[in-house]
Amino acid sequence: MFFVGTTNLDTSIESRRAQEDRAISLIREKLLHLQLRGDRAFRWRGGDVSRLEGLSDAVFAFSITLLVVSLDVPQTFDELALVMRGFFAFGLCFSLLIYIWYNHYVFFRRYGLEDPATVAWNGLLLFVTLFYIYPLKFLYVWLTRVFLGVESTTATVVTAEQMPYLMCIYSGGFVAIFLCFTFLYLHALRKKEHLQLDELEVHETWSSIYLNLLQAGIGVVSILIVVLWGGQSAAFFAGVIYALIGPSAALLGWIRGRRSEPLRQLPHVKARLEAAERGEGFAID
Repeated sequence: MFFVGTTNLDTSIESRRAQEDRAISLIREKLLHLQLRGDRAFRWRGGDVSRLEGLSDAVFAFSITLLVVSLDVPQTFDELALVMRGFFAFGLCFSLLIYIWYNHYVFFRRYGLEDPATVAWNGLLLFVTLFYIYPLKFLYVWLTRVFLGVESTTATVVTAEQMPYLMCIYSGGFVAIFLCFTFLYLHALRKKEHLQLDELEVHETWSSIYLNLLQAGIGVVSILIVVLWGGQSAAFFAGVIYALIGPSAALLGWIRGRRSEPLRQLPHVKARLEAAERGEGFAID
C-alpha cells in the first residue's frame, strides 16, 4: 500500500509538472506571437482592444467606405471599365489612410492610454480624418486624371485659380492630423513614469514626435508656398514638396537610430532587448 501511494504521488507530481510545462510553452508561444507583431525596441502596454480603439477602427473603416468609387453596381461593361479606372486614385487614398491608421495602431499598442486627454486628442484626430476624406479623394482623382489621363466616375472640376485653395485645404488637413499625433506622443511622454518607460523607450517616443513634426512641417511649408508665392505654379510646387517626406523621414530615422545605440547598451535595456529576442517579457499588461 505504501508503494502504491508513493507511485500515485509521483504520478500526480509528474502530471502537474507536465501541465506547468505546457502552460509555460503556451505563454512562450503567445509572447513570441506578440514579438512578431510589435517592435523590438518598445514594450507594448496595450492589452485587449479597448472601446476607444474599437470606435477609432470603426471611424477609419467608415472613412475608407467614403472613398469607394461607386456604391452602384455597374450595369454595362463600359460602366465597369469606368469604375475600374477610378481604383488607381482609390488606391492612393487608401494607402494614405492605412498609413494614418497604422500610426494610430502603434501608438495605442505601445502606450495603452485611455485617459481623458488621450480621448480628447484621439477624438480630434478622428474628426479631422473624416473631414479630410473628401478633399483627399477630390485631389487624388484630379491628379490621376490630369497627369495620368485616368478618368473616373467622380467628376472633378477645378480651375487654375482654385488650385492654390485646394492645396491649402489638403495641406491643412495633413498638418492637423500629424499635429494630433504629435500631441498624443507628447502626452504619453508626460506619463513616462506611470508607463515605466525606460531610456530607450523615451528616446523612441521623442523619435515619433520628431517624425510627426517633420510631416506636419512639410505641410506647413506647402501652405506657405501657396500663400507667399501664389498662382498655379505655386500649387504645383506645394504638391511636389511632399516628395521630401520619404528622404527626410529616412534621414531622421538614421540619425535617431545612431543616437539610440548607447541606450541599447545600458545593462537593464540590453537585458530587456535580449529577453525580447527570446520572447520573454515583451508585452506589459
